Amino acid sequence: MILINILLVLLIFLILSDLYIKNSPKSKLNLIPINYKIKKKDGLNELIIDLKVTNTSKSKETMVSNIKFELDFFKVKGNEYYQDLNYKEEIYIQENNKIKNLKNYWPTTIIKSNSELFVRIIYKFSNNNFREKIKYLWLKAFWENYGHFGISKRKDCFLINLDGQKHRPKEVFEIPINNQYKAFAIKTDLLGCFDDPVNTVIKYCKGIAEENDILTIGESPLAIMQNRYIAPQNLEYSLFSKGLCYFFQPTSSLATACGMQLLINRIGITRVTFALIVGFLFKLVGIKGMFYRLTGSESSLIDDISGTVTPYDKSIVMGPLNADLFCKEVSKYLNIDVAVVDVNDLGGVKVVASSNKAVNKILKRNLISNPAGNGDEKTPIVLLREKK
Repeated sequence: MILINILLVLLIFLILSDLYIKNSPKSKLNLIPINYKIKKKDGLNELIIDLKVTNTSKSKETMVSNIKFELDFFKVKGNEYYQDLNYKEEIYIQENNKIKNLKNYWPTTIIKSNSELFVRIIYKFSNNNFREKIKYLWLKAFWENYGHFGISKRKDCFLINLDGQKHRPKEVFEIPINNQYKAFAIKTDLLGCFDDPVNTVIKYCKGIAEENDILTIGESPLAIMQNRYIAPQNLEYSLFSKGLCYFFQPTSSLATACGMQLLINRIGITRVTFALIVGFLFKLVGIKGMFYRLTGSESSLIDDISGTVTPYDKSIVMGPLNADLFCKEVSKYLNIDVAVVDVNDLGGVKVVASSNKAVNKILKRNLISNPAGNGDEKTPIVLLREKK
């Protein structure tokens, strides 16, 4: 009886904690990428980036008290020259259908409920040859949200591919798998949230995919194109996340307070705790993986920092949204089966979504060798083809 009372008190405490986390005041502002372009003007290379700040709150207005942008010329293959660049930054906002030059000072700006603010950043580079040396830029936005929740400091990052508008020959690597199937790994640029997932995959596969092929793409690259990654600084981790993360192996993405907090934010403390207890009991009788079954795909698809390629190695990548719809749209255009997969170098193969469930068993048998790779290969798209 005492044990039952203790468990009942614990359950009530967890439910109240979930209600507090869910209903506690928080900012509903989001910084959304729209587009970017590069052009020549007055002898300078101009990079024009369009973003928007949206307020999804139905009743609360929130202020952006400050925002600063920073260009990171991160070191990666293709970025050789990342110092001593001369450039100027100009920031514009659109207010009352008028474009306003902020002249290097961000005024405290009110974003009303269910409204948005358009922001344009223009970088003018005086180095004529900078595009020969730099292929990618990592735009960092450091901004402050101010409102009924207090003040919240946020960080968002966006990949800019300076060669994104160029047409280059497609690179395809044939990888033998077994006597029945072979794989074709398709090399891509670094992908980012400015890349439309469906159009991007179709662009890379058009002219290469053949009838009866099975197209696969990794869940992390798809999530990245959907802007499904977050800086750890944006998570307000709690005592719960600090404590619960200790129950996981060091290699797990849930073994850190931020990784665990992200899962708690998605499904709640009560469900996570219940899954841990049940998972432990099933482990005692030799049944593993019950925790991930009870917590759903959200838990198994979280990639903590260092879990993917530069520059996303400093972000937590979540699982993709509407993966089934993505598979159906690409499948309809290319007329082949399409799947989103989570494959690792240890032989683990998970089919997150597919346009045809009949191919799932084929994928699990033939992707064990991980032909896409998890490093700097930049081959997130793989075509599986049966040998003739």
